[in-house]
Order: sequence, then structure tokens, then C-alpha cells
Amino acid sequence: METILYGLLLLVLALLGAPLFAIIGAIAMLSFAGEGIDSSAVTVELYRIASNPTLVAIPLFTFAGYLLAESKAPIRLVNLARALFGAIPGGLAVVALATCALFTAFTGASGVTIVAIGGLLYPILLKEHYPERFSLGLITTSGSLGLLFPPSLPLILYALVAQISVDKLFAAGLLPGILLVAILSFYSIRKGKKLNVPKTPFEWSNVKRATRVAAWEIPLPFVVIGGIYGGIFTATEAAAVTAFSVLVVEVLVYKDLKLFSDVPRVMRESMLLVGAILMILGASMGLTNYLIDEEVPVKLFEFTKTFITDPIVFLVVLNVFLIIVGMMMDIFSAIIVVVPLIVPIAIGYGVNPVHLGIIFLTNLEIGYLTPPVGLNLFISSLRFNKPVFSVVRSILPYIGILFIALLIITYVPGLSLWLVELLGVR
Repeated sequence: METILYGLLLLVLALLGAPLFAIIGAIAMLSFAGEGIDSSAVTVELYRIASNPTLVAIPLFTFAGYLLAESKAPIRLVNLARALFGAIPGGLAVVALATCALFTAFTGASGVTIVAIGGLLYPILLKEHYPERFSLGLITTSGSLGLLFPPSLPLILYALVAQISVDKLFAAGLLPGILLVAILSFYSIRKGKKLNVPKTPFEWSNVKRATRVAAWEIPLPFVVIGGIYGGIFTATEAAAVTAFSVLVVEVLVYKDLKLFSDVPRVMRESMLLVGAILMILGASMGLTNYLIDEEVPVKLFEFTKTFITDPIVFLVVLNVFLIIVGMMMDIFSAIIVVVPLIVPIAIGYGVNPVHLGIIFLTNLEIGYLTPPVGLNLFISSLRFNKPVFSVVRSILPYIGILFIALLIITYVPGLSLWLVELLGVR
């Protein structure tokens, strides 16, 4: 009876808006207390997480992403992409996809991309005579498109929670991420031909000018990816290099941000996100310890096995479940809460944990867009002052396309694992 009362109290507190880390931490401490185990079993996880060297990458990459969002980097990147791809049919739509994917990879947050890049690209698409519904759906979809590209924060967080190599997950996300961008670009090109939208003539002078203006920012993704897989530095060292480079470039070279006014503000805003993630992570890992001690994942696997024996059917059910999770929770909470439960079950069905990570994050990308409560729907509605129903109508074709890509990613594990094996990533 006492357990039921505690459960109801925590549910009420959650509905009233209590912080997620407090609810998870309370569940963990009550669970351990019920077994006669000291509550330090929860708090000790905070120390264990703090001693993980990979953890440093999270605040550094987040800080770098927020600096880019606050600077004029989005304008420079859009101009460069437009000079390169504007001459193909639907070229501006491809520009939007590529730019948003790159930007999301560094910020790790789809909402930031929709607000910062979307606010820049949406009026340009309308001005170039792209239909309003097509443009709205494109920008809303593009918001979460770069989550599979390094140095995406969700990739790092998933690796920490699932206890797998960050470098492996970085390599595994590249081809599936390219597939998502490519399949949406193909749709945009076909749409551009059908609508006969105007093209920007390709001129080397425009490419040279845009390249010269963005010259300090173009190397960033190549430095991060090339440095990690070239064995020059680890993911954590890459985060430090990226944060320092972006700070120098945006403050001292381009002078978009002021060192003593803008930088402290960006630090504060970015670390609020990091602090929230780390608090949830610490509390969640404490709860995970209890679940493992009680063999909850094993029991869940045995229960699931009585209904589902085929790994293919399991992956179908898993995809449906994860899309629902993506609708209901933000991506960071979903990773921290759900991953410890599903990883042992998926391994029991023979699913590679690295491949599972890419399936997981792809589902959550789609979950951000899925009606009725996908987060990107409401961010886009607020940013562009459109009814949510209009946003939902605009993204339906894109959701269909992403589902096709999800099926390929799910049932062709080589797409995720080929680069990992080729590069011999450990």
C-alpha cells in the first residue's frame, strides 16, 4: 500500500512539472530503500559518471554548437551551400537539408536548428516560389536531420549510457545519416522539377566568394571527423579542439560575438542544457543499477520472448515503440531512461548494440515529427506562426520518406556497421 501511495505521489509531482531527474532519483532511492540498501547506491553513480573521460565532450561540443548558433555562421553556410547546389532543380531545398543537417550535428538540438537556420531559410524558400506547405514541411523535417552525424550530442550520450565506444557510434552514423539526407534531397529535386522553381545559376565567382567568406568555418567538420578517424585525437580531444576553434573564429576572426558580453551569456545558456542532461543521467544510472540488481532487463527479455521469437518481428515492434517514445519525450531523456532497458533485450535477439544505437536515434528523429505530439511540430508552429494542423499536413510526405529510410537502416545492418569494420574503430 505504501509503495502505491509513493507511486501516486511521484506521478502527481511529475504531472505538476517536477524535474525529471528528481522523479527518477526518488524512484531509485525508494527502490533501493525497499531492498534495505543505502541511498548512496544512487549518488555514487554521479561520481562514476564524473570520472568518465568521454563526459567532457558533452559540454565542449554543446558550447561550440551554441556559439555557432549565436553567430552569423548560419548565413555564411547557407550562402556557400546555395552557391554550390543552387543550380540543380530544387537546389535551395537541398541547401536547406545540407545546412540544417550540419548545424544540428554541432548543436545536437533540433529546436535550435528550426529557430536559427529555419528562420533564415523559410522566407528565402518562399521568396524563390517554393510552395508554402513544401517549405514548412522541409524546414520542420530538417530540424532533426543531423543527429546521426558526429559530433552530435545524442550520439555521445547514447554511447555513455549504452557503454559502447563513442568512436564506433560516430562511424556507424555517417552512412545512415547520408542516406537520410540523400533520400530527402532526391524527393526535393523531383519536387523542384515538377514545380519548375527558379534555379541559381552556377558561377565559380560566387563559389569562390562564399568559400572565402566561410573559409574559417568550412574545415570544422573535416577536422572533427578526420582527426578522430585519422588517429590524431580522441572524441574528447576533438571536442576541445572544436570548442577552442569556434571560440577563436567567431570572436576574434569574424567578430560576430563579443568576448565579455556574448560569450558568458552563451556559456550560461549552453551549460543549462548540459546541467539538466547530467542531472538526469546521474539519477537514471542509479535507477539502472537497481533494475540490473533485480534482473529487470532479463525478466523483460523472457517476457518478450514468450510473444516474439523472430528478431525481425522484434525490430518492427521496437521501431513502433521508439517512435512513440520520440513523440512523448525529448531525445536526451529518452536515451537516458529507455536505453538501459532495451539494450539487453535487443542483444538477446542478436542485434548489434552499435546498430541498435543508430536504429534508436533514427526512430527518435522521426518521433520528433510524428503527430499528434512530436516536439518539432510545436516548435515550427511557434516559430513560423502557423497552426499545428498546417505543420502536420506539411510533414506527412516527409514522414513517409523517412519511414522508408528507417526500414533500410533497420534491416540492412551493414549500412551502420560497414565503416566501423572498415576503419577498425575500437
